[in-house]
This record gives sequence, structure tokens and C-alpha cells, in this order.
Amino acid sequence: MSRILWKLHITMEKYKMGKNKYQIINADCITAMKKMENEAVDLILTDPPYNLGKFMKDRATNLKQMRSNFFGAAGWDDLEFSEWETSMDEFFEEAARIIKYGGTMIVFMSIIKVETIIKLATKHGFYYKTTGIWHKQNPMPRNMNLHFINSTEAWVYFVYKKHTGTFNNNGKAIHDFFETPVTPAGERRFGKHPTQKPVALLEQMVLLLSNEGDVVYDPFAGSGSTGVAALRKNRYFIGSEINSDYCDICKARLESEITNEL
Repeated sequence: MSRILWKLHITMEKYKMGKNKYQIINADCITAMKKMENEAVDLILTDPPYNLGKFMKDRATNLKQMRSNFFGAAGWDDLEFSEWETSMDEFFEEAARIIKYGGTMIVFMSIIKVETIIKLATKHGFYYKTTGIWHKQNPMPRNMNLHFINSTEAWVYFVYKKHTGTFNNNGKAIHDFFETPVTPAGERRFGKHPTQKPVALLEQMVLLLSNEGDVVYDPFAGSGSTGVAALRKNRYFIGSEINSDYCDICKARLESEITNEL
């Protein structure tokens, strides 16, 4: 048995994933992580609530018109900033316990909250590497005659307790800028999530920042796009999601991926 296959076998046994190669936990991320072992995951790749709900309401913004999502669906998005900050602090505390030494974490975040994310993560031992940008090639041109089209989101890159983690660039220069279309309709066929990221974007991050047989964890799994990217690249996936409907979508998508592999 090859080293990679043996690593996959051990991972399956440890997390009782069976042939599925994944585990979906219907719980909030703090509860889920508290039940996980120390140093359980290699890569945390996640898109937590940006805490923009109250900010946008204070600006008298019509949320439904501005975006097709509703911020409250994410759980922590209508909190007061101090409450959100406390929740994120607890998130990073648990993330530091479950990630391996030298493990990598990518956190998508609104650019206006990046400084807070860096402060909280470094407090718990994560080494800040850079802030990057995801550019959406085909964003919805809302109010295009009034202001700039919103076509970017930020992501923040950390390594736990080391200055350098896994970085599979194969000798090529990789810029802190990813460019893809928004999530295509085909990725929403099992149901859609208001902040769903395209698999094409997440696949690039999974390939670059983890190895075959690694465990990828998404604490805010949503509709499971990170899991799809992980399975397609021969990684294992653990996802936690508080909303049971989204958990069902996750499982349907991941089962479809496994079926297509057979």
C-alpha cells in the first residue's frame, strides 16, 4: 500500500468516515470543534459570517435588493460587533487546538473586518501570512450607474505556529489573487446557499495548501463546496453546519461526488 493510500486508510479509521471520505456535523462550529481531537486537521478553509447585517441596516440598505442572500441566515451576522468578536475569538481558540502544527488556515472575510480577524488569530498562535483577493469575473452589476460594482472578497492566510506551511506551487510564482466566475447554476442543483463559493476557487486553495490524504475542515460548511473541492483532490473532509437543511445539501452533494468517482 502506498504512503498516500495508507494515510487515507488511517484517516478513515480515525474519523469513522467509512467509504464516504467525509463527515458532516449538524452543530455550530464551536460545539463541533470542542468534540474533535487535538491536532485533527491539516487545513481549515472557511467562510464565516462577515458581521455585516447591522452595518448594512444602519446604512439603510435594502438587503434583499442589494444581495440575493440574507445575512441573518449565517448565524452570527446580526450580532453586535462585540458579540461577533467574542464568538470569533472562541472560534480561533478552538481552531488552534484542532489544527496540526504547521497547518494552514484560510478565512474569507469582508475587507473591513480583516484587521480584527488578524488580531484574533495571532492571539491564538496563528502566523499571519497575507491578505488576498478573490475577484469575481461575472458579478451581478447592481446599481452600476451609481457606484463601483462589488466584484471582490478578501481571504486571510495563516499558518499555525510556523512561518511556512504546505505550499504546493511546483516552482511557480503564485499571486495572492484568485480569479473565477461566481458559483455556476450547476453547483446549486441540490439547493443553494446565500454565500456559496465556487468549487473552482476552493479547488485551487486545497491543491496549493494541503496534500493528498490530508483532512480539510470547514467550520461553516454551508452547502458543502469546500467538501466537494476536498474530495475531488483526494483529501478527506469534515464540515460543521448549524443549519440542518444545509447539512442535507452538503450530504447530497458529497454523495454525488463519491458516486461519480465509482
